[in-house]
This record gives sequence, structure tokens and C-alpha cells, in this order.
Amino acid sequence: MDMTIYLSELNNTPLGDFRLVVSALGLVAVEWAESQPELDVYLARHKLIPQRNALKLAPYVKELREYINGKRKQFTFNIDWSFFTPFQKKALEAVSAIPYGETRTYAQVAIQIGHPNAYRAVGAANGMNPMPLVIPCHRVLGTDGKLHGYGGMGGLKTKEWLLRMEKIG
Repeated sequence: MDMTIYLSELNNTPLGDFRLVVSALGLVAVEWAESQPELDVYLARHKLIPQRNALKLAPYVKELREYINGKRKQFTFNIDWSFFTPFQKKALEAVSAIPYGETRTYAQVAIQIGHPNAYRAVGAANGMNPMPLVIPCHRVLGTDGKLHGYGGMGGLKTKEWLLRMEKIG
């Protein structure tokens, strides 16, 4: 399998600037530009050295820009799930399936994936999500229905912004 990965940028959005990483299988990561060191650590941990290629990432950049601007509700590109543990993959696939404009609790996701007591582990999987916005961890709330944590730039303010944009909050 081709393990070449590519890097490009999405700049000048209402949420700031982003870096995107893609493999032959699909999206690997989306990270705020200010969090480049964390992205570098993530890539190094997986022994990945991206090549810059704006053309290859143009469809991903286009769809993400449309989503951030409220013009897209669903992504059509693939996600490369190969860098996740089996539990992370299961949890984040469930989060990825939460429809636009809806929310779930960590406990609901845990029940959905067959691990009803693993709501904290679901939270941990969300916390390491390398593709915020695409795997919509902002749509996951605490059991009390409140916002709990958001690792993306701006923290809970960004989570609130995303939920308002999707007309949830």
C-alpha cells in the first residue's frame, strides 16, 4: 500500500487557518495552523512525512471551506481509519455518523458501540480526534446535556460556534 501522505492548507476561515493531511485512503488529519507542533507529533508518532500538494488536497479543502461557511452538511471524501486503535475507530466512526444538526452524549455513543460503561473512553477518543470538524466531536455532549471539553482551537467557544452554525445550540 502507498504510504505517501500529502499536506495542504485551508486559510482565512471564520475559525482560523488549518492544515490538512491526506493519504491514498483518505483524510488523515485536520489541525489548526496554530497547533502545528501537535500535528507534527501526531505525524511523527505514525512515522509519516507529508509532501506538500495543494492540488491533491483541493477537494478536501473545498468541502471543509463549504462546511465552515454553512454551505455543506456532509462530507463526500474518505477518511483513513488505519491510524486508530480498534476502540478509537469504533467510537469515532459512531461520532462520525452523528447527523448534521444533531447531538449525542458520550454515554449514548458508548451504548451505541456496545460498551455502555465506556463513556469516559469515548471522551478520550474524542479528545484525540485528529479530524475535528470532519469527525464532529463538537456534536457530543455530556450526559447533563452541557458542553464538556473541546480540544480544537478556541475550546468550548469553538464548539459553541459550530453547534450554533449547525443550529443546534
